[in-house]
Amino acid sequence: MLVVGAGPTGLALALALVRAGVAVRVVDRRPGPAGESRALDVQARTLELYRTLGVAGRLVDAGVRVRQVRVQRGRRVLAVRDVSDAGSGLSPYPYILCCPQDTHEELLVEELRSTGLGVEFGTTCEDVRATGTGVTARLRTVDGRCEQVAAAYLAGCDGARSTVRELLGTPYRGTTSDRRYVVADVTATGAAAAPPAQGAFSFCLGRDDFLLVVPARPDGTSRFVGLLPLGLGGPDAGPGEDVGFEDIRDLAEGTTGTRVDAVHWFSTYGVTHRVADHLRTGPVFLLGDAGHVHSPLGGQGMNTGVGDAVNLGWKLAAVLQGRAAPALLDTYEQERLPVARALVATTDRVFDLVTGSGRRARLARHLLFRGLLPALLRTRAGRRAAGAGVGQIRLHYRAGPLSAGRAGRVRGGDRLPFVDLGGGQDTHAPLASLDWQVHVHGDVQPGLAAAARDRGLAVHRWPWSPAARAVGLRRDAAYLVRPDGYVALADRAQDPVRLAAHLDRLGVRTRAAVDPHEPWTTSSSTPTSPTACR
Repeated sequence: MLVVGAGPTGLALALALVRAGVAVRVVDRRPGPAGESRALDVQARTLELYRTLGVAGRLVDAGVRVRQVRVQRGRRVLAVRDVSDAGSGLSPYPYILCCPQDTHEELLVEELRSTGLGVEFGTTCEDVRATGTGVTARLRTVDGRCEQVAAAYLAGCDGARSTVRELLGTPYRGTTSDRRYVVADVTATGAAAAPPAQGAFSFCLGRDDFLLVVPARPDGTSRFVGLLPLGLGGPDAGPGEDVGFEDIRDLAEGTTGTRVDAVHWFSTYGVTHRVADHLRTGPVFLLGDAGHVHSPLGGQGMNTGVGDAVNLGWKLAAVLQGRAAPALLDTYEQERLPVARALVATTDRVFDLVTGSGRRARLARHLLFRGLLPALLRTRAGRRAAGAGVGQIRLHYRAGPLSAGRAGRVRGGDRLPFVDLGGGQDTHAPLASLDWQVHVHGDVQPGLAAAARDRGLAVHRWPWSPAARAVGLRRDAAYLVRPDGYVALADRAQDPVRLAAHLDRLGVRTRAAVDPHEPWTTSSSTPTSPTACR
């Protein structure tokens, strides 16, 4: 298995494959991990996925939790809302975490290194060709050394300007705005630049624009994000080309009510909303920004890439290890492409709503930031709704080919609801097995237990509780859970025949059911087979 691109998406995919026992090779054209903070927001669902891969705790320790939302105009604070309980009861990570991408990537690289896998930085993918048995790729190192490698599958995780996507000729449809974002990591003083302990996410309103101020690092560094004023730069300008922080200092300090004492990083970039026509072409897959890109409003982009990685990771492992038919890989595009399209459409509409410079746009910002947002976050129900939406907890695959049934409010394709059992225990903990399993709150019928045993399915049973009812689970129902924590089958009757039929229709076997001495059908002990370029 060859992964091209070692940002958070590619590293998460590699880690998911390694955890499942798949040999993988990771290359990246950059000289090393990100040297700037770049993407910051890590959502609740991403932390849940990282928990199954064993890295969530380190990421949380390295970041800053968002605890407060503010709306202000200059130094005047218009509204303050405590959001520390936004995801309470919904997730083991009931918050947005701000963790800079350089720290994020370094943690994942270190985790991979601890498994014996090193990332090959300074290596470019120059060509990709499908073969009868997989894919070949031509790689070139920074010192000019070239090799031709063969792999069963290739994952393009190489960003919005993806070489893999271009080599495939996959259309990347969408639009590019005539506005550009400005991003600056600064040390500042003032209301918007709150201490990290406050974890303040500040919406700072100007007459024609706005700036967001969020905690960037535990050392007190703040991130300013906003639109570059009209007349400075253009949609085709390079990062920071002909524009520096001094060009926007007065605007930034005036809008945020701060004094900027030091600038650690400054950049500008274009705002693009695009989705690839396909996320799979034969043995090649597109993930993250290589397959979809959109406005950073809402902090969804990097998180969606990690979601792509975990969705594809368990499916690749099952196919490579002979536990599923290759057709299972078709479901990656079937499940993730609708997610990407919906996300891009939503962020596109929100971007147009809040970034205009006319009277209607000013009114929209006024209604959104001074009216709707504070009102929504005033109540616990509103905060929970916001936490579930922004945290990607509501994301589902109900219309996907792997999903069936309904029990209580939970349907096949839903993320497995989280139940806090007390004493540091919860119902998401068993997902660390990265295997199929059955969850029951109540009594397990003998027929279901026997059917699960025959299939190598672990059955996790908990007493029925008010907490289970509150999250929509049904007493005594059986929930067949996928390796990525989504419900494949929700069955109120615990029908063993239906369970077996669903697994047979999907053509999957559990990791536990496969004899450890049975040879893998399409995998090998090496991730790629290299030869010198001709």
